Amino acid sequence: MTEGEASADLAAWFAAAGPREEDLRRVDALIMAAAPGIDRQLVPAGSGQMLGYGLMPYRPRSAKQTTRVPLISLAPQKRYLSMYVFAVVDGQYLAEARAEKLGKVSCGKSCVRFGSLDGVDVVELDRLVRDAVRATSDGRNDASRI
Repeated sequence: MTEGEASADLAAWFAAAGPREEDLRRVDALIMAAAPGIDRQLVPAGSGQMLGYGLMPYRPRSAKQTTRVPLISLAPQKRYLSMYVFAVVDGQYLAEARAEKLGKVSCGKSCVRFGSLDGVDVVELDRLVRDAVRATSDGRNDASRI
């Protein structure tokens, strides 16, 4: 795929989010600023696609082969946005550990869900991204071993 085709696919992905496009673009800009040079690409997710950042090796205990998964990914949902942060440091998922600091969000182990970026503490979200990238580059991200 050429760079122009990838750019067109990305523009179409953002546009397909409809009313969530602006927030998706804002979160994308935050991630790209917090992690300069991180790779960014559309990755398969169920019957659709997510925007993935920083592909890293992953092999669940039940698998025989290693695959690659994004460190961070974004997905528009019907009523909210999902940001997945696949980082485990000192036995804790970073997203889950930081949930209370992130503002008006709902969190799972690695997922941060929010209706609008306006209710999110973007300084804390930026820290979450930076810390996930730093832990991964330092070899402290244990997500690939869970």
